Amino acid sequence: MDYQAFFEDALQDLQSEGNYRVFAELERNVKDAPRAIQHVEGKKRPVTVWCSNDYLGMGKSALVRETVSQMALEDGAGAGGTRNISGTAHLHVTLENTLAELHGKEAALLFTSGYVSNWASLSTLGSKLPDCTILSDAKNHASMIEGIRSSKAKKVIWNHNDPEDLDRKLAALPVGGAKLIAFESVYSMDGDISPMAEILDVAEKHGAMTYLDEVHAVGLYGPRGGGIAEREGLSDRVTLIEGTLAKAFGVLGGYVAGSAALCDFIRSFASGFIFTTALPPALAAGANASVRHLMNSDMERMRQCRNVARLRAILDRHRIPHMDNPSHIVPVMVGDPFKAKFLSDTLLENYGIYVQPINYPTVAKGTERLRITPSPLHTDADIDHLAGALSELWSQCALSRAVA
Repeated sequence: MDYQAFFEDALQDLQSEGNYRVFAELERNVKDAPRAIQHVEGKKRPVTVWCSNDYLGMGKSALVRETVSQMALEDGAGAGGTRNISGTAHLHVTLENTLAELHGKEAALLFTSGYVSNWASLSTLGSKLPDCTILSDAKNHASMIEGIRSSKAKKVIWNHNDPEDLDRKLAALPVGGAKLIAFESVYSMDGDISPMAEILDVAEKHGAMTYLDEVHAVGLYGPRGGGIAEREGLSDRVTLIEGTLAKAFGVLGGYVAGSAALCDFIRSFASGFIFTTALPPALAAGANASVRHLMNSDMERMRQCRNVARLRAILDRHRIPHMDNPSHIVPVMVGDPFKAKFLSDTLLENYGIYVQPINYPTVAKGTERLRITPSPLHTDADIDHLAGALSELWSQCALSRAVA
């Protein structure tokens, strides 16, 4: 099936019906209206957060904070409307152009969150592509599952990170009809990375589109932070790349990047884009500053990699079991929901360490864990304190140590 031609034809049909949505770059309405900022004084208890998705600390960076605050003072706090009705600012367009450049695509489209971008894009593609079947990795994120469910398209689940199973299931589908493969690059709970090249080989063999969720990879991997697809030199082979601005980039929002026709198709048909207020322009400016910085700076990525490696080495020294994976996510395996909750509560209360327990249904029963995400902002002393606290509590909870 010629997917590109399908998107272009659908857009022409919309235009002929007089419903085509034209987006013009709008000038900023700059007003000198400073807003009062109230500081509340009070006792603060120092707590070190070890489970944040602000993976590179960009949400705390002076660059991002100053950009957001300055643009909020100049432009205001909100967009004032949907992207169709007065809500499109030139800052949105600038950010979309930056994201398209990041992924080597013709265009990008902003959403208010990564959840919304997955749900809106997958539900739109699944419902609008003729006789569409979506093939979903067994461990895809809830937002992808919800988008597929909302599309009412035929769904086939393939074994996690198993290109051979994907190949078999594609071969078993009837000839004709659209086929869309949905998968992630880095899976957030286990921290494993998909065999992307093999999956793309299977997709091309069967003439299927590919939808890649890179939310836990953008900013972190690749020479410019374009994710695993960029790192592996595969971005041009992926039909649509989805990402977030709320994790490594440290702000808020989600997006998709692909061909101009495909992005315009989603823009014109996705209810999750059409009927919601646009991302605040000040946040778009902050996100753009963050993306641009990480496209040119390796310092944050290198520091994070060093901290991940150091934490893993010290956990090994204490024989604290953690899941082996090639990513920045360090799942410390507990295997008991009550002990996982006890560990989390006691770390916070007695050690000033916050790390969230992950239990069923987010992960399978018996694989309960503490999901730890070292950042460039953690110090060696922070890492030593965390590992020492875990070791003390491991003995207190009579949990099994890892085999040396």
